[in-house]
Amino acid sequence: MTARTITSLANPTVKAVRALHLRKARLESGTFLAEGLKIVAEAVALGRIPRVLLYSAAAAGHPLLRQAAEISGEAIEVSPAILAKISRRDNPQTVLGVFEQSFTPLGDLRPADAPCWVALQAVRDPGNLGAIVRTADAAGCGGVILVGDCCDPFSVEAVRATMGSIFAVTIAKAAEADFITWLKTWPGEIVGALLTATTDFRAATYRRPAMILMGNEQAGLPSSLVGACHASVKIPMRGRADSLNLAVAAGIMIYAATALP
Repeated sequence: MTARTITSLANPTVKAVRALHLRKARLESGTFLAEGLKIVAEAVALGRIPRVLLYSAAAAGHPLLRQAAEISGEAIEVSPAILAKISRRDNPQTVLGVFEQSFTPLGDLRPADAPCWVALQAVRDPGNLGAIVRTADAAGCGGVILVGDCCDPFSVEAVRATMGSIFAVTIAKAAEADFITWLKTWPGEIVGALLTATTDFRAATYRRPAMILMGNEQAGLPSSLVGACHASVKIPMRGRADSLNLAVAAGIMIYAATALP
């Protein structure tokens, strides 16, 4: 581990970390940005080693930071102004970490390891995606599978919304056709959320391991994925609203599947 101090916004390392707000930079480097001492410490506890660790003088003496810094590829003390510039926030976290992205191939997933799994088709909002990853973590799901053209789970916005669960939850991604083929061997019940369904979500059996399918925020599940489901269910709307936020709906479905004995 090397430790040094950077005070210039023009420093190449600072520029490279700032660039991780851009998907192109994340794709090229295979890395992403995580913010906050607690999140970085949780990542280290789960065996995820930061490539680069940036911190302010205010956090320098924290024991969790020292632990992370000891195993980091590079630990750098920077000014609050640099942290604010990288985070694009007026009151930035005192610790930032750069980590390697990790996707698990479909073939390496072990369905029986968890009571519930979640698949998201063409989800567009990184806040929704991050919140669903966090809920999947809280409920003990096996992982989240991104189907088709989804937003980046390693974007700064998505990672923030996971509150650290990005390090605890298995993330897989697949083309829609590949996912449908893979689903044919799924050992449990496949349940899709669909506004036009006639079955109440509470009536599904969610035979384990259950696979919960959620569609795009605007269009919902396409017919190709509806056809892969054993059951299509809806969440009743009793007020004037005709739909729920995707992350809220996914949370309801996840807990319906995991709350059963």
